[in-house]
Amino acid sequence: MNPGIASSENRRLFGRLAFVAVTMSAPPVVTTSWAQSSPGDSQSLDTVTVTSQAILTQGDTLPPAYAGGQVAAGGRIGVLGEQDTMDVPFNVISYTSDLIENQQADTLGDVLQNDASVIVGKGFGNYSESFKVRGFDLYGDDISYGGLYGVLPRQLINTSMMGRVELFKGASAFANGVPAGGSGVGGAVNIEPKRATDEPITRVSTGYQSDSYGETQLDVGRRFGNQNEYGIRASINRGRGDTAIDDESRKNTSAVVGLDYRGDRARASLDVGHQKSVIDGGRLNVNLTNYTGDSVPSVPDADSNYTPSWNRSSLETNFAMLRGEYDFSDSWTGYAAIGGNRTHERSLAGSPSVTNEDGDATVSQLDTAYQSETFASQVGLRGQLDTGPVSHQVNLGYSSVYFRKDVAFDGIFTGAPTNIYDPVDVPVREPNFPSGDLSDPTTTGRTYNNGVSLSDTLGFFDDRVLMTLGGRYQEIEVNNYNGNTGIRENRFSKSRVTPVYGIVYKPTDTISLYANHIEALQQGETAPGLNNYPDLTNPNEILGIVRSKQDEVGAKFDYGNIGGGISLFQIEQPQVSIEDNTAGYNGEQRNRGIELSGYGVPLDGVRVLASATFMDPELRNTTNGENDGNDAPGVPTYRYVLGGEWDIPQMDRLTATGRLIRTGSQYVDEANNLEVDPWNRLDLGFRYTMPLNEASLIWRAGIDNVTDEDYWESAATTGNQTLVQGEPRTLKLSATVEF
Repeated sequence: MNPGIASSENRRLFGRLAFVAVTMSAPPVVTTSWAQSSPGDSQSLDTVTVTSQAILTQGDTLPPAYAGGQVAAGGRIGVLGEQDTMDVPFNVISYTSDLIENQQADTLGDVLQNDASVIVGKGFGNYSESFKVRGFDLYGDDISYGGLYGVLPRQLINTSMMGRVELFKGASAFANGVPAGGSGVGGAVNIEPKRATDEPITRVSTGYQSDSYGETQLDVGRRFGNQNEYGIRASINRGRGDTAIDDESRKNTSAVVGLDYRGDRARASLDVGHQKSVIDGGRLNVNLTNYTGDSVPSVPDADSNYTPSWNRSSLETNFAMLRGEYDFSDSWTGYAAIGGNRTHERSLAGSPSVTNEDGDATVSQLDTAYQSETFASQVGLRGQLDTGPVSHQVNLGYSSVYFRKDVAFDGIFTGAPTNIYDPVDVPVREPNFPSGDLSDPTTTGRTYNNGVSLSDTLGFFDDRVLMTLGGRYQEIEVNNYNGNTGIRENRFSKSRVTPVYGIVYKPTDTISLYANHIEALQQGETAPGLNNYPDLTNPNEILGIVRSKQDEVGAKFDYGNIGGGISLFQIEQPQVSIEDNTAGYNGEQRNRGIELSGYGVPLDGVRVLASATFMDPELRNTTNGENDGNDAPGVPTYRYVLGGEWDIPQMDRLTATGRLIRTGSQYVDEANNLEVDPWNRLDLGFRYTMPLNEASLIWRAGIDNVTDEDYWESAATTGNQTLVQGEPRTLKLSATVEF
């Protein structure tokens, strides 16, 4: 990898951000209805009072933490900004920094384990996290930062840069636009940056995880000015050592600095960050593409490592985001944001492809150099007006994402023998399948996504009824290039309009009933080649824009100390199948589900966070009807998550914590021949706060997977017949001094 190229590209990226920063004519602002709450403040445990007002111009001001401090009273709804959960016809939940810190979560996947609607897996051929929300893929590339796509690292995201994690459940093309990766049919995830609070923040933490992973973190925040209008928040994290998986080690570094200004009518922020992760000997997925057994292979010991010792991934990203708002009047606010990242990855990977129930497998080898650049922007206007007895919340917004990737690889695809129960340390071999120059990868893809959205939320009967109507015009352009010559091989460009309809009815101040119809857009897959289907009339053709549809009804409740809800949804996503020797979106995956959630403080000293999901993921109109009526792979039929904290009365400042995860069976293949057994995971821990002169010392101890359960955590998370093994028993210890 050429350092000169990297530094040149980074200077160009950050130069764009600096140029826009100095040429913006108006510093931005936010109008807010969150009484007495400062941005980023997730510490307050004040009771949330539900009001019967229309959706207001919340912008980027975070809703306050709900009772118990584990979740917030609202979250970001794309172009609508941060909103109160009770006021929107969508299912959204936000996890606070308190929850992230108390659970000693390391990555985004650790946080999302708290929701039953999310399955956490690993990406294909690399040590990355991928997710399924409501049974559909969400890739790490498609996680937004402060509402903007294309900023964060794409493979792993360290929690040290997270102020909050906001989960929007359901299709989101209208609310969020189309990300560069094209996933997110079942939901979207947004991470809010950390912000300086009115009270100074100085935290120094050190931690240990089995087997010998240690880390330190510094988190500092200050506000300046006569009215605390200027803020700075800096978080630095460094960790290295062996993990609980045999012969696996990690080195992680992240640093994020956030600057912000909040004036009477204007608000602006700049976030700049760096993250680098190096994983040696990382345990990867188990591939079942050539598997001949009648049932899924037995699970190896939880801490075993069946991938070669030379497995190595180096993932490095620099990123920045500038955003702001300006309040033109008491009713109208304009906003704008730009951001982007520059990523360098190098990996040498080999994962076992299992052939039989005895665990016999082969290991191929792939050396990959990956570079990418992403640049994203958004601009919009939010406002309120009344027409007689009807109130209006109007939103007009534009967003765009540009994504370019440079890829080269060299490998050997003749598998070397091994066994997942008795692994052989396969030696590195001379590769014989080059594509591009590993030291200077060629551009292999460019994607341009642009969209304009317009919506109006109408309030009736003193805003007891809120009706949201809107639409989004979206353009998607995809260009693919030959990795050796750089010549463009195909181009795809399409546009589509997607609607949104939603309604909220508040029969009382504590209950909201809602319904919505919303859609998702994705760039189409590529038709298979003639090698697999020699009579195909459209081999290797990009198959157009994919439009998925969601219908949902539900109810939410908020009794001040306890909140939650129930939702019933159906999502229909077109699937590729072949009819009359032509590949197209003739099939469908239809997921029907029920979601339950509850959180808050049911008793003094007791905090709960619980959810459950029941799913029917059906395949329809498959090729030749072979798999009609079968379950979609990688989607459990049910999942429960029950978490809680208990302040032990007999011991002041001592808190017991726990979480139980139960995941139902899921299939690996569309034919439903291979089924993964249900599994359980129990996490337990304690937290103790010790006064230390004018500071405090917080001790945290936890054990994930207390029973050291051996289980396949997820299946087919990457569209292939793969298995991801669950993590072994892991001890986590940390001490945090707060000055």
